[in-house]
Amino acid sequence: MATPSKVRKTKSKSVSSPIVTKKKPVLVTKHSSIGASGTKKTRAWKNLKQIVSAERALPYGPDDTTYGLIDAPPSFKPAVKYSDISGLESTYTDPQTKLRFSNTDEYSRIKMMPGDLVTGCLTLRRANIPV
Repeated sequence: MATPSKVRKTKSKSVSSPIVTKKKPVLVTKHSSIGASGTKKTRAWKNLKQIVSAERALPYGPDDTTYGLIDAPPSFKPAVKYSDISGLESTYTDPQTKLRFSNTDEYSRIKMMPGDLVTGCLTLRRANIPV
């Protein structure tokens, strides 16, 4: 149904039929905005060097995170663990060799692997090598 503000009735006394007008969508093709004075302003793009120099002028504290800060706070998400055999996401770990696997086929391959290959896989992952 059309709202009363958008409905216009004809002044004919015999038949009155509502006429509904629709607004056309506006397509924006450029990054621009029109200010209060009516002038058209284009958006200025800044590179990283300009952003970092602008941030140095602002009164940030020593513990605030900025673009120029290399050390970021730790993530709250847990680390995703991947299988040592296939590279898929793994939810299982072999308790004897400490290798990660994602399905039963990989587990059977881990059980058949010699000790030097297990040590090599753990070295690639930079895990602690079992003694």
